[in-house]
Amino acid sequence: MSTSSFQSLIQHFFTDRLITQLGLSPGTIAAYRDSFRLLLKFASARLRKTPSKLLIEELDVAFLVQFLEHLEKDRGNCTRTRNNRLSAIHAFFEHVSIAEPALALQCQRVLAIPSKRCEHGPVEYLTEEETAALVAAPNSATWIGRRDKVLLLVAVQTGLRNSEITSLCQKDVGFGVGAHVRCLGKGRKMRCTPLRPDVAAMLSGWLKEQGGRPDDHVFPSSHGGRLSADALQSLVARHVTTARRKCPSLVPKNVTPHTLRHAAAMDLLHRGVDLSVIALWLGHESTETTQIYLHADMQLKEQALAHATSSGLKPKRFKAPDVLLDFLEKL
Repeated sequence: MSTSSFQSLIQHFFTDRLITQLGLSPGTIAAYRDSFRLLLKFASARLRKTPSKLLIEELDVAFLVQFLEHLEKDRGNCTRTRNNRLSAIHAFFEHVSIAEPALALQCQRVLAIPSKRCEHGPVEYLTEEETAALVAAPNSATWIGRRDKVLLLVAVQTGLRNSEITSLCQKDVGFGVGAHVRCLGKGRKMRCTPLRPDVAAMLSGWLKEQGGRPDDHVFPSSHGGRLSADALQSLVARHVTTARRKCPSLVPKNVTPHTLRHAAAMDLLHRGVDLSVIALWLGHESTETTQIYLHADMQLKEQALAHATSSGLKPKRFKAPDVLLDFLEKL
């Protein structure tokens, strides 16, 4: 039986383990926080208890598997999101196994829950026409419409991640010669992303309208705070619905805030920007991550095929030189 309450274990996990001991970035901690918000909401509804009254023993393997199924079936999360939530749960139970040795067996069983294999389909992105339709969708006559228009424009030009867009502050924007935005990306790496003159002009006008202090968010919520992930998702979905009326090619596409990042990358690729530069632009650890964009556009593959020439040699069929190799070849 645990000597610590579930509430204290959660609190110590975030304050002591994640912040003090591991020193994780605010973005990572926010992702873990969102995972446990969903878990606690699910557990509270299923067990009919307030989150503070839950017991750690109630979160056994069977219950957690039900939660993961809920994410996929009820919330419509993809396999990758499901695996990210599971990673947060695993990290918590690793902490519990150290803090509460009496729960070692339960922790061991939870840690044995595997991540699900997922298929990596082609990247979905927006064409120039679709991007223009999306940016034109917000109503510039309203405050929210002007905010959304500038937000979408900045997103599709810079390729900033969702969390980087919502956490952008006025002090992170530089104008004049070499206009740019600064952001703290994954791995706590600071990077600067240039702004096109038209984007810089729109953003400058928006910030002048806003006024405010250097620490104020560039794209605040209607209450003046930071936009949540759900609010950004809803914002994009709302304007995609409007844009589909004038741009039918958007109808079959599942456009999310991350799709805007893909659109920025593909635009750079189509303009002939080297893959290593795109990796730096997006804040990728290596060009291996950026290579997904090479597979996304059939036009690029057709161009590569057009440059290929036939050698004129007739290919020969492989013949195994050994009986054992021949056996393996036929499997």
